[in-house]
Amino acid sequence: MSFRKVVRQSKFRHVFGQPVKTEQCYDDIRVSRVTWDSTFCAVNPSFVAIIVEASGGGAFLVLPLHKTGRIDKAYPTVCGHTGPVLDIDWCPHNDHVIASGSEDCTVMVWQIPENGLSQPLTEPVVVLEGHSKRVGIVTWHPTARNVLLSAGCDNVVLIWNVGTAEELYRLDGLHPDLIYSVSWSRDGSRFCTACKDKSVRVIDPRRGTVVAEKERAHEGARPMRAIFLADGKIFTTGFSRMSERQLALWDTENLEEPMGLQELDSSNGALLPFYDPDTNVVYVCGKGDSSIRYFEITDEPPYIHFLNTFTSKEPQRGMGWMPKRGLDVSKCEIARFYKLHERKCEPIIMTVPRK
Repeated sequence: MSFRKVVRQSKFRHVFGQPVKTEQCYDDIRVSRVTWDSTFCAVNPSFVAIIVEASGGGAFLVLPLHKTGRIDKAYPTVCGHTGPVLDIDWCPHNDHVIASGSEDCTVMVWQIPENGLSQPLTEPVVVLEGHSKRVGIVTWHPTARNVLLSAGCDNVVLIWNVGTAEELYRLDGLHPDLIYSVSWSRDGSRFCTACKDKSVRVIDPRRGTVVAEKERAHEGARPMRAIFLADGKIFTTGFSRMSERQLALWDTENLEEPMGLQELDSSNGALLPFYDPDTNVVYVCGKGDSSIRYFEITDEPPYIHFLNTFTSKEPQRGMGWMPKRGLDVSKCEIARFYKLHERKCEPIIMTVPRK
């Protein structure tokens, strides 16, 4: 048996994470304490947005990336919601547009000025009203401009045309229970959802039908997450019946059995997966953990290959993920996370070492 068989060759086996120096962190931020499993943080090449605690409503901070160090308590926020903000997402086509969903049942779309905020922003560009309960998920369409998906605790998925503020599609009756996560496919023709009834569904929004469904994808009752990979497979995180955390990979053509299933540990924080389509690496961050695990997805069994773990001392409250165009590739950077602590946000840089 040759050595090659034992150790799989991978370009990303030695990827390592490194937190930046203290002066490059964002300090003195009161991160939101809402009990909702979202990432609480959204990043793009110009700004980092963090949901913060606010009295009498919901607010989030938008900081230009270079504004590191201690953030003044009086720093202006985006504060137009009347209830706590649950999820935020930057528009992939315009770095100055961000959407937020809130407990006040609305989705708001904001235009951030060129150099960041100089005064509190209370007037959204568009207010989207259509949900009857709080809106926990907002996510932009990856390829079509001005198309936004929102999912609420009323188990309805709405797809909006932000330019005209009208509902394009209303997907009602497809989910019997709370929707935990929504993820668009690479070309935006379909999306997959993870629901509290333990099912993962693939939905064609134009027809308004469920194309594929896997019941009991994970046996446990805790929140699941599902994300689309570049080749159309689905990666899920969830819990087993014994409350152990699991990862699974599914082929959308045949959802009978998972292609790969791995058990991690028996911690109780929900796992947030982040996927990088260029390197086929999935990063898994548990809420309340102090580690980021990363796995490579390949075409041959066992499909999910554990690469390594980045560990730090403090647990994470949330995690932001920088899109590829914001990375410094001259330093071999393949991913950058923005980790939220109790009172600060700390960037973590993932690099591939050169020989």
